[in-house]
Amino acid sequence: MTEPAGDTAQRLAAARAGSREALGQALETYRRYLLLVAQRELDPELRAKGGASDLVQQTFLDAQRDFAAFRGHSEAELRSWLRRMLLDNLANFHRRYRQTAKRRIGQEVALEPGSSSEATGAGLYAATPSPSSEAMAHEQGEALLAALGRLPDDYRRVIALRQQEQLSFEEIGQRLQRSPDAARKLWARAIERLKRELRAPP
Repeated sequence: MTEPAGDTAQRLAAARAGSREALGQALETYRRYLLLVAQRELDPELRAKGGASDLVQQTFLDAQRDFAAFRGHSEAELRSWLRRMLLDNLANFHRRYRQTAKRRIGQEVALEPGSSSEATGAGLYAATPSPSSEAMAHEQGEALLAALGRLPDDYRRVIALRQQEQLSFEEIGQRLQRSPDAARKLWARAIERLKRELRAPP
């Protein structure tokens, strides 16, 4: 489902003027569309490692980080830009787990509903989500996106590197030109700040 072209143009203009809220609203419009693309393209063998919602959330993080590079003005241009970004993330996800020998995919299984990890919001794949769970996921995703938008850039980046790309603190330190210990402390501060933002009243 997409929004009227006029709304998209207004939100993009507001986002370019520095409104994180407008950017978050513009991105949220495409969550359902991107989920459908991700579910269609995601290799079933890799769903134990991450769900379509994880990839969409990573795409939103990337879009917030790289929005200054977006040159489009229309709903179609924004949708196309987000779709290309999502497909890049899918390709990276497939490549990372297909070409590395960290763990054997065949020995891993997706967690069953009701397991202890379900409450952590681990982004488990569900082929046919109920309307209520889909609505709840949408609300939670919108709240998370808004909270992330209020974080400093270095906090958003370290969260993305750790939670989405699943890098070690040594790898994160190399990306951020910090020591592994400094990267770990930055991540801890970022998570604590994110928790506060999520608890804050709207």
